[in-house]
Amino acid sequence: MRGKVSMVIAVVLVLSTLLAACGPKATPTPVPQPTTPPAQPTTPPAQPTTAPTTAPAKPAPEFIEIGASIPLTGKYGSLGSQVKAGYDIAVEHINAAGGVYVKEYDKKIPLRLTVYDDESDPTKAVSKMETLFAEQKVVAYLGGAASDMHAATTAIAEKNKVPYLGVSFALYQIHQQGYKYLFSPFPKSPAQTRDVFEVLNTIPADQRPKKIAIFQEKTDWGVELGKMWTENAAKYGYDIVVHEEYTPRSTDFSAMILKAKAAGAEVLLTVPAPPDGLAMQKQMAELGWTPKFTLMIRAPENVSWTETLGKVGDYVTMFAGWHHGEKFPGVDKLNADHQAKFGRPADLLTGPAYACVQILADAIERAGTLDRDAIRDAIAATNMMTVIGPVTFNPDGTGNVLNPLSQWINGKLELVWPPEHATAPLAYPAVPFDQR
Repeated sequence: MRGKVSMVIAVVLVLSTLLAACGPKATPTPVPQPTTPPAQPTTPPAQPTTAPTTAPAKPAPEFIEIGASIPLTGKYGSLGSQVKAGYDIAVEHINAAGGVYVKEYDKKIPLRLTVYDDESDPTKAVSKMETLFAEQKVVAYLGGAASDMHAATTAIAEKNKVPYLGVSFALYQIHQQGYKYLFSPFPKSPAQTRDVFEVLNTIPADQRPKKIAIFQEKTDWGVELGKMWTENAAKYGYDIVVHEEYTPRSTDFSAMILKAKAAGAEVLLTVPAPPDGLAMQKQMAELGWTPKFTLMIRAPENVSWTETLGKVGDYVTMFAGWHHGEKFPGVDKLNADHQAKFGRPADLLTGPAYACVQILADAIERAGTLDRDAIRDAIAATNMMTVIGPVTFNPDGTGNVLNPLSQWINGKLELVWPPEHATAPLAYPAVPFDQR
């Protein structure tokens, strides 16, 4: 009996063990999860079928910023005012048509020109150029007036890597310094010192003058011209009988004048600033020396010349880079607008200044961007018609442009060479001062 009871107890224990094994399991303790987000799927999500096919244009600036430091007062004020007028009228014309198309923004953007008066002081001009760069953030500079002013400002354009378009300077050596950002659609010393002899050679041989006096200003440009005039005189068969130097802002030129008169000089070649030229011409009349032909670059290039001197200022010639009588597209409109503003056709330096803005606007449009280097490269590749005629540039930034000769005749500024653009024939020989 005891054995059966033991067997029953054993069976019960086995069944209890089996039932416990088949019962519910205990819940395990949670394991903390890492904080790194799960990996993203490698397959990109599908794009919406309504996505645009082209990227929208970049937000455009309100203006294309350009700037200039110009001598509006001081000894070059009469030149700078002509340059500013050209810039202003060109900007007005371009903006009236909506501005300049810039592909990067897919729209036309107006030009905004900021001008500072540097008072004919190169140091102040440098400061104004730096202000234009730092505050206006200009994409291009437009130049002022006079070679010594440009000699100071072009270096700043190069330092700041901003394209620079300038006229009213013929100094050639500026372009021989390896500058990459300098461009000038304006005749330079090599053309001016060559072409004066080309003009003299149009005079019949039996009337042609041969004896030359050079009054050389003691400046870089004066020295450059003096050397080139001397070289070309020998090449063309002319004799230099007087070669005198003077300091800018001199007031007494009598010694030079009397020396030229005594030597029988028939031609005067000189490049005075406006105040010096007025004094020089007055003293020539007072001392009774009348050259048959006078080339006086710079000083006579403003209406103040004839207003101040009257008949004493007649017969003087100049290479000023342009004349309102030239027969190129756009000249008539420029003259009409200048006449409305100032009561006369466009001045000698106004046309070249206007052309600078034409060239810049064309370059920006071809560049398709306001990036300065892209604009610089587009200017270098310029090949277009402007109010000064066709313009291209050489690797040194000098322009291939017309070099017209103008002359004061009966108080009126005429274009006398080349003949295909002339508004009057060359007045030669000059009538003696005491017979006018």
